[in-house]
Amino acid sequence: MGTVVDDAASVEFHAFFDRHYAELSRLAYLLTGESDTADDLAADALLALWHRWDRVRAADHPVAYARGVVANLARTKIRSAVRERRRIALFWSQREEKTENPDVAGVVDVQSALRRLPFRKRACVVLRHAFDLSEKDTALALGISVGTVKSQTSKGMAELQKLLGARQAPQRMRTVMVRTSESAGRDR
Repeated sequence: MGTVVDDAASVEFHAFFDRHYAELSRLAYLLTGESDTADDLAADALLALWHRWDRVRAADHPVAYARGVVANLARTKIRSAVRERRRIALFWSQREEKTENPDVAGVVDVQSALRRLPFRKRACVVLRHAFDLSEKDTALALGISVGTVKSQTSKGMAELQKLLGARQAPQRMRTVMVRTSESAGRDR
């Protein structure tokens, strides 16, 4: 059961939300250039404001405070994206640039078969075989245990073998996935 103060704060916050959400979303869009991200950042900012609503509503300029929260969230989002792009660029710069005699039909078959796997199995297979990550690195990347990586990779490879109907599917898939990941990096 809410108190009169809680109800009053809630009504006041909802009015603030209705008045300023679109403006905060527009600010986030202008800072990030991404409409979906802008909506998320505006919502995250307003959630943060709600958690500190007593402090925010007592401020001289609550809207200015809200804009500052959006700007900080946008800065964090942009920095994260820049770091991710740098990691990707570093990874791809270490890859061989040329693929000779690509097996286009094989690539299409493997990509189609991979799409039929559940996400976790697909992620384990791709990270282990296309990106040649260790079980430990794959586990760290996916936030799962090494044992789960082992079982999901094994099960994923078995499913791929059934889907592709080839006895030498593991070697074929490795060759195709490495070529696919190399060509995908050049397209970006």
